[in-house]
Amino acid sequence: MRPPRRLLLLRHGKSDWTDSSTPDAERPLSPRGRAACDLIAEHLRTDRLIPDLVLCSSARRTRQTVEHIAGALPHDVPVLIEDRLYLADVADLLDRLRELDDGVPTVLLVGHNPGMQALAAGLLPAGERPRIPTFPTAALAVEDLAVGRWAELGPSTTRLVSFVTPRSLASASSR
Repeated sequence: MRPPRRLLLLRHGKSDWTDSSTPDAERPLSPRGRAACDLIAEHLRTDRLIPDLVLCSSARRTRQTVEHIAGALPHDVPVLIEDRLYLADVADLLDRLRELDDGVPTVLLVGHNPGMQALAAGLLPAGERPRIPTFPTAALAVEDLAVGRWAELGPSTTRLVSFVTPRSLASASSR
């Protein structure tokens, strides 16, 4: 029996608003955002969360998020930068995931709110949705599919494996 398909949903790290003239799509990560990505990278390594494919919004902050966690990813993992994921809503994110080849067991999707939170919560059964009350920057939801194919992904078709935020990781490491 093969392991279930796994979806890793990562919101980009906190962006830098220092220069208000910077177009939204070109805003970089802030120092705090980079530090949060370091925490997420360590969590990916520690928990052996290894994607077979990375789907990433074309925004600068999402691309930089992937760059900052790259050390925790296999060196040969394909990273697809896609314009259609920039500020995508839940329906567009779901459409993209349904296009995945069933030969891809684990996917990391790096994107933006509110789409990421809506997707993460909406894929879960109603009783599990309160476990993701918010989806702050650099939060990571890990969900296993309860269906056999990516094309079947939809409401209530996953189960939550874990949900971490940089704050929860920092407080756990300081204990």
